[in-house]
Amino acid sequence: MRFVCLVYFEPSATAALSPTDKATLGRDSMAYDQELSRRGSYIVAEALNPVSSAKCVRVRKGKATTTDGPFAETKEHLGGFILVNAADMNEALEIAAGIPLAQFGTIEVRPVMQMG
Repeated sequence: MRFVCLVYFEPSATAALSPTDKATLGRDSMAYDQELSRRGSYIVAEALNPVSSAKCVRVRKGKATTTDGPFAETKEHLGGFILVNAADMNEALEIAAGIPLAQFGTIEVRPVMQMG
């Protein structure tokens, strides 16, 4: 089964890291992706630009509007995702617990809906 691990964290928490700690976090994240790949669990991972660069599109009655976004007032922001293969939710949760950014925020684990 495929699961997406949505990585949420407070930007201020990672901004407060020293350059050495930021480099270590980056290295640890890449190493974890490589470990998941070696195990056959890794599909793709992407980090996202800051939420300040986001736009929201809504279509109502056939008309599209674009605004700066997102609107949610939260401290944690979606910072990236890892799409993985796992036997079940328990294995996906174990994978999520190993994501280095989990120590700074929350990893939401959600099964990918099978279409068709």
